[in-house]
Amino acid sequence: MSEREELEVMAAKLAAHPDYRVLRRLDTSRQRPALAGTAVRHAAIVDTETTGTDPTADKVIELAIVVVEYSPVTGTVGRVLETYDALEDPGMPIPPASTAIHGITDAMVAGQRIDDARVGQLLESVGIVIAHNAGFDRKFLEPRLPVFAALAWGCSWQEVPWSDAGIASSKLEYLAYRHGFFYDGHRAEADCHALLEVLSQPFGVTGGTALKVLLDSARNPSFRLWANSSPFETKDVLKRRGYWWDAGRRCWSVEVRAQEAVQEELAWLRDAVYAGKNVELDLDEFDARTRYAAREGRRTKLRTK
Repeated sequence: MSEREELEVMAAKLAAHPDYRVLRRLDTSRQRPALAGTAVRHAAIVDTETTGTDPTADKVIELAIVVVEYSPVTGTVGRVLETYDALEDPGMPIPPASTAIHGITDAMVAGQRIDDARVGQLLESVGIVIAHNAGFDRKFLEPRLPVFAALAWGCSWQEVPWSDAGIASSKLEYLAYRHGFFYDGHRAEADCHALLEVLSQPFGVTGGTALKVLLDSARNPSFRLWANSSPFETKDVLKRRGYWWDAGRRCWSVEVRAQEAVQEELAWLRDAVYAGKNVELDLDEFDARTRYAAREGRRTKLRTK
């Protein structure tokens, strides 16, 4: 018996005991079976590393793309078809605080550039782009690579209710742990492969994969309701309700996933924020092609009464 086989025997014995959990290193070379049929689609798992968190001032310094086949009906994940990972010189020093997270230094990116043509080629057959924090990655990628603007996006952090499956945290490293593996995180390609593995796993008692849950969510519209001219003294009430402050617009807003929830929110705002007054509010509607972008959605006007 080889050393590897001996280790697997020991690992299996530990895993069978209720007092132990075994984590295996993610094997990114393992290939899943090809999917058959005409309904097979292609998705791009993407991740970026950047100089910071402000997409209006900071820059992309690494982009990874993993193109994979999947079934839009079952959410089953098939083969990895293409991988791409490139560094880019941002034309500015990388702050030490950012390097401490991803380990990318000025010397590593000097003279490097993402291949725009190659990225465009990779995305030609892709129906959806998936990121673990699409609200971050999309806002960085679209200004640098406009090809991303025309594609549908899904977010495995926002659109998969991990707590419904008994998972307390949606951080990618924790999701990996709960699914029985570990990986060398905080570099773009490694994070893409880890996310793909997590999405390919069964989700709770749904009978489908986590990818299936994400796809179902991505197909539905979402809404952003703006609490226009809300009284200053209601800011804490709004914050507790889950509203976020937009410094540029100087307004509170909330994200909701169903039209029924919009009506519920209007009623709550009328009673808790506007003291029963009839106030005109803005509602932005998004689909997978506009969600998570810096652009506004399709806007309509609503009234609290």
